[in-house]
Amino acid sequence: MAKDKIRNDRLGKLAALKQLNADPYGSRALITGMVEDVRALCPEETPEEGRASVVTVAGRVVALRDMGKSKWLDLLDRTGKIQVNLIQKRSVDIWEQAKHLDVGDFLEVTGILQKSKTGEVTIFGNSFRFLSKSLESLPAKWTGLRDVEIRYRRRYLDLIANEDSRKTFITRSRIISFIRAFLDREKFLEVETPMLQAIYGGAAARPFVTHHNALDIDLFMRISPETYLKRLLVGGLDRVYEINRNFRNEGIDTSHNPEFTMIEIYQAYADYEVMMDLTETLVSSAAREILDTTKITFGEHKIDVAAPWPRKSIHELVREVAGVNPEDDEAMKAKLASAGFAKEKLSGLDHDHLLGKVMDEIVEPTLINPTFVTHHPASLNPLCKRNRDKPELSDRFEVIVAGMELANAFSELNDPLEQRARFEAQVARADEEGYCNAVDEDYVSALEVGMPPAGGLGIGIDRLVMLLTGNPSIREVILFPTLKPRTPEELAEAMAETEEEE
Repeated sequence: MAKDKIRNDRLGKLAALKQLNADPYGSRALITGMVEDVRALCPEETPEEGRASVVTVAGRVVALRDMGKSKWLDLLDRTGKIQVNLIQKRSVDIWEQAKHLDVGDFLEVTGILQKSKTGEVTIFGNSFRFLSKSLESLPAKWTGLRDVEIRYRRRYLDLIANEDSRKTFITRSRIISFIRAFLDREKFLEVETPMLQAIYGGAAARPFVTHHNALDIDLFMRISPETYLKRLLVGGLDRVYEINRNFRNEGIDTSHNPEFTMIEIYQAYADYEVMMDLTETLVSSAAREILDTTKITFGEHKIDVAAPWPRKSIHELVREVAGVNPEDDEAMKAKLASAGFAKEKLSGLDHDHLLGKVMDEIVEPTLINPTFVTHHPASLNPLCKRNRDKPELSDRFEVIVAGMELANAFSELNDPLEQRARFEAQVARADEEGYCNAVDEDYVSALEVGMPPAGGLGIGIDRLVMLLTGNPSIREVILFPTLKPRTPEELAEAMAETEEEE
């Protein structure tokens, strides 16, 4: 196979480098700066002899043009590419090593920085050394793959070959950094809470279960940090946030991954309306900072995330969008049935769950620009404060954008007696709904100490990155998404098919 021939050829070059007493896997590189910074140092005009800048850069060889006694190559690091020229007469002592260069190798190069005759910023190398010898060829291109999962399974190849992918994850990092800076300016304190929990809660989801051998107890990977963060409000840390990893043992699709990142924010002496203001300011500010605009292209949609966003109750939207009376259970069942839902599965749903189902399945897909959906039924969230005027509803909102939920927030329930009653009712439904394993006695005790009125907010970081980078799949914004295992033979076959296409 061609792949075996390439590998054997590179193994031969590796052996030859060792014969030349060269270290194919060298030590740290003492660089002048990253490629982006070094490019900025290049003078517009060719400097006078003796006054040229000498720089050192390091990166991966992503292009190589061999002209016998001269080699032109492109070095790539996270910030960009720079052209390098190596010539025998400038590096006689190590020129034999240059014969063993390949695309994919990591090099350190030292030389004169100036523009080439064609105006390209170039390092005219005096010396170089290997930092890592690559034994596998890089993809020639990364478009039109028949098996796109290779990009997720071998993300390192994707990042090397696909500039858009690199930009996505650099943007992701910038988004998270911006969120931290924004909240720090607003006097929020970043904290950390347990990922292993004896009692899981804060969301309606199935957990992953693990076992602690020393304590001989089952523990759960957290589905949400909510109740721990609110314990901190009790303790007097009145503005807290956590950028957290959550784990939910549920399905996988374009907007769901079993392991995902959220930010949860809690502010004492606030409510859900304060969190609305915070949400639209945070997201619109992030767009301006990262994209220099609030107008985003997401698939076929043109979306503007500039504040303010519309605020509509779930009842208003069901009436306007679904075209049914939100108080008429039979009308809602008929609407869901017409959308393809089995009537027998709808018959067991109570009014609140029917309303939520119509919202999720009929209304949400139509909401493209960011919309606050308010006043959900109180029974659907046991941690949320009831609306003072309509206690059957909650002071809660979801943000829907591009047909998907981006954020969830509410005024936090701080009445310990009502909280215990709601937990007990939730535990009674556990077998039916498949979640909530016990009353969280410690959390109730914390509320009995006293928690101030507060607003809480959760924003899906992965989905926010999807939105701001225009990626319609969550797998495109998670470096290593959860995938069904494949055997080495299956992966080799998929890679072979990819190489045939190229």
